[in-house]
Amino acid sequence: MSLSVRFLGTSASRPTVERGLSSIAVTREGETMLFDCGEGTQRQMMRWQVGFTFGDLFFTHFHTDHFLGALGLLKTLALQARTEPLRVWGPKGAIALFKRAEGLGNEKLTFPLQVAEVEPGTPIARKDYEIRPFSVEHRNGAAVGYALVEHERRGRFDPDLARALGIPEGPLWGRIHKGETITLDDGRRIAPSTLVGPTRPGRTLVITGDTRPCAATIQHAQDADLLVHEATFGDEEQARAAETMHSTAREAATVARMANVRTLALTHFSARYSRDPSDLQREAREAFAGTLVMAKDGLELEVPYRDAVPAGDAGGAGGAGDTAAG
Repeated sequence: MSLSVRFLGTSASRPTVERGLSSIAVTREGETMLFDCGEGTQRQMMRWQVGFTFGDLFFTHFHTDHFLGALGLLKTLALQARTEPLRVWGPKGAIALFKRAEGLGNEKLTFPLQVAEVEPGTPIARKDYEIRPFSVEHRNGAAVGYALVEHERRGRFDPDLARALGIPEGPLWGRIHKGETITLDDGRRIAPSTLVGPTRPGRTLVITGDTRPCAATIQHAQDADLLVHEATFGDEEQARAAETMHSTAREAATVARMANVRTLALTHFSARYSRDPSDLQREAREAFAGTLVMAKDGLELEVPYRDAVPAGDAGGAGGAGDTAAG
C-alpha cells in the first residue's frame, strides 16, 4: 500500500524563484490530502500532477503564507463544477475564516464546504489509519501539527506451510489470515497462529507546520518513519528563530534525533537559503545521523514499511539517503 509525500512549496514567508509557499500533498493508496495551501499552490498541483479531486485540506495555522492559496483553489474547484464535499480541517478560527473566504468574489461554490476545527489529542478516524492533531509552538498560539498513524497490519501468511498441511488454497486461507480458527474435513483444527506471523506496525508520518522545537513534536514523532519539520533559519539566525517562533535546521534535527525518527525532511527555508541550503544541511547533519532530506519543490518521497526495507538499508523514505535541494 503506497504512502507518498509531494512537496508543492518549500519556502518560508514569501515565494522565491526556486520555491513556492508552503503546501504538501500526501497520497495514501490513491487518496490525496493537502496540508497547507500557500499562494500558488494550485499551479504547483498542476505542475506536479497532483489531482484536484482530493477530499481533505488540512491547515497547520492561518498565517497568509500557509493559507492564501486556498481562496483561488476554492474558486477553481467551483469552475470545474465540483460537486463532492471538500473537508477542511484547521485549528481554532477555521470556521469563521472560511465563512468569510467562501463569500469572497460573490461567487457561489458548487460543492459543500465542510469546515471543522481540530482539537489536539482528538484523532480524526479513517479506515486503517488516523490523523492526530497536536499543539505546536508558533506565534498567536493557534497552530497544530499532524501525525498520520496507520493501524497495525496482520502478520504474514505462510502459503508454503498451508499447502504442506493440506489446506486448499482459497477461502480457508483468507479466513485463517483474518484470525479465524478453521476445521478441515479430516477434523483437524488449524489456529491462525500456526500460519500467521505476529502483527506488523503501520507507518507514521508527521508534519509540523511552523513551530519552535517542542515536546509535543517529539512525542508524536516517536519512532516515526518520516518527520517533515520546518527549518527556517541556520545557526547564525538562532535568536531570530526564537523571536519569530520558528526552528533552525539544527534544532529540527535535534527533535528528530530525540524522537528516533527514521527519516527527517527539512522544509520552509528562509529566502536566503532558497538557492543553496547546504549550510542548513550541514548543521542538521551534525545533530542527526538518520536519513536527511532537504526538500525542494516537486520532490516526492515514498514512505515504505519498515519490514519492506532490506536489513542494513539506510535509505529511509524513498531510499534517498542525504538529499540536497537543487
